[in-house]
Amino acid sequence: MPSSRALGSAFWAAGISALLSAFLLFGAGIYLTRGLPRTVDLVALPLWAWAGGICGVITLAGIAFATPRLGAAGMVALVITGQVVFSLLLDRLGMFDMPQHPLTLQRFLAAGMLLGGAVLIR
Repeated sequence: MPSSRALGSAFWAAGISALLSAFLLFGAGIYLTRGLPRTVDLVALPLWAWAGGICGVITLAGIAFATPRLGAAGMVALVITGQVVFSLLLDRLGMFDMPQHPLTLQRFLAAGMLLGGAVLIR
């Protein structure tokens, strides 16, 4: 990621990093698929299909804001914990066309231990 000191803000550094990622992914997509993306079915996508981009921006901005305050290890621990907790919710509710999986005591305790580890590493 570009230096936040050089750019004056962690948000600018995260934005430039995301822009570079978008250009590289677009270029790789053209190269690997030998063409441009199909766009005719974009309007038929469910609303939740667009949530990934919005969540990505919120996540990137949150990380840019919190990492200087929490440190890299604390931030990574919290990101991983958040991803596991959200995946348990996805499993439980069967969201995004995923099969449902119960929230067992074992899974609940595992998520709690991850949260405890994130607090301790901070």
